[in-house]
Amino acid sequence: MRSPRDFPWRTWASQVRTIVGIEARAALGGRSLVLLLLASLPVLLLGARALFGHGRTPAQIPEDEVIFAVLYRTLVLRLVVFFGCVVVFTRLFRGEVLDKSLHYYFLAPVRRGVLVTGKYLSGLLTALVLFVPVTAVSWLLLYVPLGAHELVTRVTSGQGIRHLLAYCTVTALACIGYGAVFTLSGAALRNPIVPAVGILVWESLNALLPPLLKKISVIYYLESLCPVPLPIERIAILATPSSPAVAVPGILALAAALLVATSYVVRRMEILYGTE
Repeated sequence: MRSPRDFPWRTWASQVRTIVGIEARAALGGRSLVLLLLASLPVLLLGARALFGHGRTPAQIPEDEVIFAVLYRTLVLRLVVFFGCVVVFTRLFRGEVLDKSLHYYFLAPVRRGVLVTGKYLSGLLTALVLFVPVTAVSWLLLYVPLGAHELVTRVTSGQGIRHLLAYCTVTALACIGYGAVFTLSGAALRNPIVPAVGILVWESLNALLPPLLKKISVIYYLESLCPVPLPIERIAILATPSSPAVAVPGILALAAALLVATSYVVRRMEILYGTE
C-alpha cells in the first residue's frame, strides 16, 4: 500500500506556488494602467459624491443603501469586476500565445492541470487584491457625507459590518466565477473577446429572462447574495433569489468544473505560433 509520501501532492503544491509567484509578479504588466483606471471608477464616483454631498442625515441611510445596491450591481459587478476579469484571466494563456512564451511552460516538467491551477490562482489573487478593496472603499465612501461620527457608528454596527462583508464576499465570488469562465475562453479560443461580449449581454439581460433561464448565469447567484434588494422594476421578470447555501457552492462548483475543462483543453493544446 502506498504511503502519503508516495503521492506527488507536495510536488504539485510546490509547482503551483512557484507558478503563482511568477505569474503574480507579471500579472499587472502593461495592463496595469487599464486595470487601475477600471478599478478606480466607483471610488472616483463615490469620492466625488462624498466631496460635494455633505449635509445628509442618518434618516437618509435607507436611501443611501439602495443607491449603493444599484451602483454596486451596475458599476462594480457588471462593469468593473466583469471587464477586470476579462483583462486579467483571458491573458493567462492567450496572452502568452500572443507573446510566444507559452512553450516555456510546456517544456517544463509540469502537469498541464497544475499549470492551469497555478495560472488561475495567480489571476484570482490579482483580481481579489484589486476589486475587494475597491468594494470596501466604495462602501465606506457612501457614508462619508454623514460625518465622521455617523461613519464610525455605521462601520461598527452589526448591520453595517454584515453589509460590508456581504458585498466583499460577492465581489470575491464574482472574481472566482468570472475568472474561471475567462480562463477557459482564453485557453480555448483565439478571440476570447467575442464570447466575453456574448456573456456580458446574457448577464445584462438577466432581469428580463424567465426564472429558469435566470439560473443559467453567474449574476443571478451573485445578486441573490447582495444584502440590500433592489426596488422592483416594472419590466423585470421576478424569480425567487437563490439561497446562500445554493449560491456559494454553486459558484465554486462552476469554477471547479470550468477549470477541469480548461485542463482538458490545455492538455491537448499545441503551440503553433505561425498561425496566430
